[in-house]
Amino acid sequence: MLRAAVVQFEAVPDHPEANLSTVRRLAGQAVADGAQLVVFPEMCLLGYWHLRRHPEARLRELAETRSGPSITAVRALARELGAGLGVGWLESDGGRLFNAYAVCLPDGAVHVHRKLHAFEHEAISSGDAFTVFDTPWQAKVGVLICWDNNLVENVRITALLGATVLLAPHQTGGTDSRSPHGMKPIPLEVWERRATDPEAVRAAFDGPNGRGWLLRWLPSRAHDNGLFVLFSNGVGRDDDEVRTGNSMVIDPYGRIIAETPVPAEAVVVADLDLDLVPRATGRRWIRGRRPELYTLLTEPGNELPPRAARFSPDPVPR
Repeated sequence: MLRAAVVQFEAVPDHPEANLSTVRRLAGQAVADGAQLVVFPEMCLLGYWHLRRHPEARLRELAETRSGPSITAVRALARELGAGLGVGWLESDGGRLFNAYAVCLPDGAVHVHRKLHAFEHEAISSGDAFTVFDTPWQAKVGVLICWDNNLVENVRITALLGATVLLAPHQTGGTDSRSPHGMKPIPLEVWERRATDPEAVRAAFDGPNGRGWLLRWLPSRAHDNGLFVLFSNGVGRDDDEVRTGNSMVIDPYGRIIAETPVPAEAVVVADLDLDLVPRATGRRWIRGRRPELYTLLTEPGNELPPRAARFSPDPVPR
C-alpha cells in the first residue's frame, strides 16, 4: 500500500512565499493523515494563467532554478516530514524557461519534469523528456503536466517506462475551448458568490466545464494503461478564468477511489493498492500490442507547435 494525497488550492499570483506557506500547511495536514506522497497542482508556487500576460523580462524575474530558494525549501520540507512532495514552478535553466514540476523525496532526491506541451507563453519552452523514477514505496512514479495528459501517447509511454503511479498536476476546468463541445468558461461571479450561493458553484464545478469534462477522458488514462492517476488541480480564480478543483485519485481500473466533494481548498487522501497493477486490464492490453503496426505514430503529419495547436482558430483538416 502507498498512501497518497492530492491537494487543491488557489495560488496567489507572483507570490511564492505565500504559496510556499500554503504548501507547508497542507502538506503537514496530509502527512498527519498518513500520506507518504503529496501532490500539489501545476505551477502552484507562482500561479498560472496570468503568466501569459507578463512580458518575458518579468517571467525571468519570477523564474528560479531547481536549486533556487523555492525548490530548496520544498526539498527541506520533504525531509522534515519524511514524505514525497510534488510542486509546480517556473524553472530557469541556461537562459530557457520551463513549466516544471519537482518531486522532492524524503531522502533528498529531486526529480523534475518539464511540461512537454507548454503553451502558456512564447517565452516558455516545452520539455523534451519523459520523467519516470523509483521511489522508496515499491512504486515507480511518472509525471505529466496538464495538457501532457491529453495526448494519449504520453501516458502510454510513461506506462511503458514502468510507471505504476502517474502524477497529473493541472490547472484546468473552466477553460475557453475552441471546440464546440469542449469546456467553456465559468463566470467569475459564480466563484465570487460561493459563500452566498454554494449550490451554484458546486453545480458549475461538477458540470460539463469541470468534473463532467474530466470524466470523458481522465479515467481512461488510468484504465487503458493500468496505472494509478493522482489528479491535483487548482481551484478558484486563475486570472480571468475559474479552476474547478475536482482533485481525485483513480485506480488502474479507471475507478475513482477518492475525490473532493467541495469547490474549495482540499486535501484528498487515498490508499493505493499496488497489487492491483499487475493484473489490471490495461496492463494486459499493453502486452497485446503490435508495435510493428504503429510506425505511423512516429511519422510527422499535420502537427503544430503546442501554442499553435492550443490556440489556433482553424478547424483540423480531415
